[in-house]
Amino acid sequence: MEKGLVSVITPTYNCAKFIGETIESVQAQTYQQWEMIFVDDCSTDNTKEIVDKYIKEDSRIKYFCLENNSGAAVARTKAMELANGEYMAFLDSDDIWPEEKLKKQLAFMKKYDVAFSCTAYEQIDENGKSLNKIIKTVPKADYNRVLLDCPVGNSTVMYNVEKMGKFEVPNIRKRNDDALWLQMLKKEKYIYGMRSVLMKYRIRQNSISSNKFKVIKYHWILYRDIEHLSIARSVFHIAYWCVIKLLKIK
Repeated sequence: MEKGLVSVITPTYNCAKFIGETIESVQAQTYQQWEMIFVDDCSTDNTKEIVDKYIKEDSRIKYFCLENNSGAAVARTKAMELANGEYMAFLDSDDIWPEEKLKKQLAFMKKYDVAFSCTAYEQIDENGKSLNKIIKTVPKADYNRVLLDCPVGNSTVMYNVEKMGKFEVPNIRKRNDDALWLQMLKKEKYIYGMRSVLMKYRIRQNSISSNKFKVIKYHWILYRDIEHLSIARSVFHIAYWCVIKLLKIK
């Protein structure tokens, strides 16, 4: 584990259209002690070729390809295994960080002695245009608060590996990020939120998560098979999530 190093965890699959912009947002960080670990879930486009171009000029960027298409959870777990940093930060391969992201979040974590944190974020469309919607987080959230509506943007999360260790991401195709935060909150009581908007989240129309009906089954798997909630509590949480989406709160 390298002191002060931030390992940026980036699973990817067929993201050639956006991945260059994502990499450049990390390279532009004012905090430069980082490594960026890509684990490719067997992309069929030219994702690898694009990442390779950046690797030739920047040795901090690393690429690994899975032998079989296995899903984001497996790819994220592999990237976490390969990480060498004192901290891990999560960044999906189509999202973007503003240049002060790492510096500000590290300063926040050190100032308040926080091991697990997230930030507010902005939604953008596929072309990178702002949708004029900011998703706020909460000052702190425990297991039950995250279970309710998960006020955590995946590409905003950073945690202290030295204090919390490494984790295996529960192996479900969607909602595996929520499942990971719940696992981590069984070890660390709270995830602390920053008001600062330190991520741009890209809304893609053809992604699995854009089809709300398909995502419901993954919520059921998360609540029943992974978190072992009762049927009644699982139904309540799914209904609560549906209301949030229908009202377009998130």
